[in-house]
Amino acid sequence: MINTSETLAVQTIENFLTPDETGQVTKIVDDQLAATGWVPARPAEGLTPPAAAQEILDGAIARAMPVIRRAFPSATSVAPWLYHDLKPGDRIRSHVHGMGDPDERPVRLARVVFNLQDARSGGEFYLDTSACEELWSDVTAGPGDVFAPGTRFVHEISARSGPVDLDAIAATRWICRPPAGTTLVYGAQLIHGVTPVVAGRVRKLITDLCASAEPGTGLRREH
Repeated sequence: MINTSETLAVQTIENFLTPDETGQVTKIVDDQLAATGWVPARPAEGLTPPAAAQEILDGAIARAMPVIRRAFPSATSVAPWLYHDLKPGDRIRSHVHGMGDPDERPVRLARVVFNLQDARSGGEFYLDTSACEELWSDVTAGPGDVFAPGTRFVHEISARSGPVDLDAIAATRWICRPPAGTTLVYGAQLIHGVTPVVAGRVRKLITDLCASAEPGTGLRREH
């Protein structure tokens, strides 16, 4: 049974990828960019990396599952990874994904982010925590649901839509500066974003951490 705390938790996994694995994934993505000429139309747009990169990342998730399940005990799977590329002037404004449709399966518990490359200045990932009641919808989990009875759900709020202006609420900002090779897992009901890139380039790989209706112990990919 999924508890609200799983959707608000934060966990880091140091040495998520070895330097060799990071180099391999970088080369695979660079080759894909050279072959396709892909350029994001907006900072939040992502590109699906080739299967060879997905396999390396999924292998790292499988290794990290015992650590991940300390904070997210219901985790069973990951979605396909997406590649994001931010240049100077780009930013990801504050937003919160939320749980999506609580009746859909698998359930999105959290997001997983790995930095292939950090900017020389700016481009820092952050989480905002807040006691603002307006963030929360009136939807609650009932008896017999995969969620613990009484579990509440935040509104899905983007920079341009949603019932709350995230820049206007009282919140505490937590800047994340993970060391090389580290991945960050953060609950799907947390506000987050990326500060403007000042110099250099930010390259990220992001996926959803999911739970099935009946949490198990095996790792599988959800399509």
